[in-house]
Amino acid sequence: MTQTKPLLPKISLVVQRYGLAVSSVAVALGIALFLASQGIKDVEFPVLLIAITLTVWYAGVGPAIVAVVLASLAFNYYFTKPRHTLNVDPSDIPYYAVFVVFALLITWFAAVRRRVERNLLESRDQLQHEVAIRTQQASLLNLTHDTIFVRDMNDIIIYWNRGAQELYGWSAEEAIGKRSQDLLKTVFASPTDDPIKPAQAIRNELLRTGRWDGELRHSKADGTEVVVSSRWSLQRDERGNPVATLETNNDITERKRREDDIRGLNQQLERRSSELEGTNKELEAFAYSVSHDLRAPLRHIVGYTELLQKHSSAAMDDKGRRYMTTILESATRMGTLIDDLLAFSRIGRAETRETMVSLDQLVKEVRSEVGQETEGRNMTWKVGALPDLYGDRSMLKLVLLNLVSNAVKFTRTRPSPEIEIGSSDHQANGTVVFVKDNGVGFDMKYVNKLFGVFQRLHRADEFEGTGIGLATVQRIVHRHGGRIWAEGQVGVGATFYLSLPRP
Repeated sequence: MTQTKPLLPKISLVVQRYGLAVSSVAVALGIALFLASQGIKDVEFPVLLIAITLTVWYAGVGPAIVAVVLASLAFNYYFTKPRHTLNVDPSDIPYYAVFVVFALLITWFAAVRRRVERNLLESRDQLQHEVAIRTQQASLLNLTHDTIFVRDMNDIIIYWNRGAQELYGWSAEEAIGKRSQDLLKTVFASPTDDPIKPAQAIRNELLRTGRWDGELRHSKADGTEVVVSSRWSLQRDERGNPVATLETNNDITERKRREDDIRGLNQQLERRSSELEGTNKELEAFAYSVSHDLRAPLRHIVGYTELLQKHSSAAMDDKGRRYMTTILESATRMGTLIDDLLAFSRIGRAETRETMVSLDQLVKEVRSEVGQETEGRNMTWKVGALPDLYGDRSMLKLVLLNLVSNAVKFTRTRPSPEIEIGSSDHQANGTVVFVKDNGVGFDMKYVNKLFGVFQRLHRADEFEGTGIGLATVQRIVHRHGGRIWAEGQVGVGATFYLSLPRP
């Protein structure tokens, strides 16, 4: 049952086609007999041929052959002697043969023409379909803001989208038919001044690989220059011959301008960095020289003041002896300041000797050195697991010594001072070591002053110091490729962090 339904339309179509062949010959025969009865002779030949022509035109070759057979039989039976028989008189054989040949020729010509017209219709439909597709593609290309145009192998523009019109200023009517390099005044990026060489090299690469991308300079309709990121794609025909090039351009003029500005700023920065490095070296040399030269007269001041105090103290009153003590204390403080300044300048001049350093061992040594300052103070130490670092041992020890000494100093007013030393590996490319205390702390709005030379956040009569220790720490950490920062709160304490690269 399911197979019968699809066959019914086919059977009906076959019946119609062959029914047309029979009916057309029958009608033509009736017309020919009617005309013959009216005395009009020799019309049966064209009338039957017309029936065959109509059959082949509307029903096809198969029904046309049936029509030829029926028309031949009818022509023989009704119009050749002896009439009303299928026998053929020898004298009528040529006439009968001519009819059959004409009928077959008409059938063949009509079939050929029908086939040609059918092919033409199919070609027209296919062409209309391709035109519709190309029209849709062109419409889609017009929707994009990218600059797109197509040129043939002579660089003549054959398609120009709306994006190209918006960028360059020429309409499609003005651009199509022009040579692209002449219209846009294309400048190829090349180390030479000859524009032919880069153009030919690009063309060779396009023919070899089918694509090319790079930067070009074009001129707009108003004469302004634009830099574009250009992409070329080669189109080939069915035989592989190149026929056209699709070019897509994006405006990068502003980006190139920013890159040029950044390049100029980098050059200025390099030049200023070089100047700053030279100035720093001069300042270090000056500080070293001044500090070194100040030691001799300072030793004289201290020495002669001590001699004066020893030999003339009895002859002085209390005010004189107080003056003498102030001079010695100031000279001693100045000596400490000079020593710290010399140490600070040496850090920038000294050559690092990097090895694997045990921070745990360094902390033990530092605690031993500050032991006298912590005696009788009920000091609590919390030392966590510390990693090994790769660096200059003496410099890293100086870093810990300065940080721990600061913690000891600024917890002096606390009844239960605490100092914690530990580390963490939270950073992906470095190790963080911290020194934390519960001392007097500091206000975070002054945190930027902590690591400056001679910068102090407390008065000298409250806590001693020269203001160089943390600057020295920062210089050492920077020389090791790390960084240092601090967090604090007044009356709560301070924590100093230093991040150093992994070994």
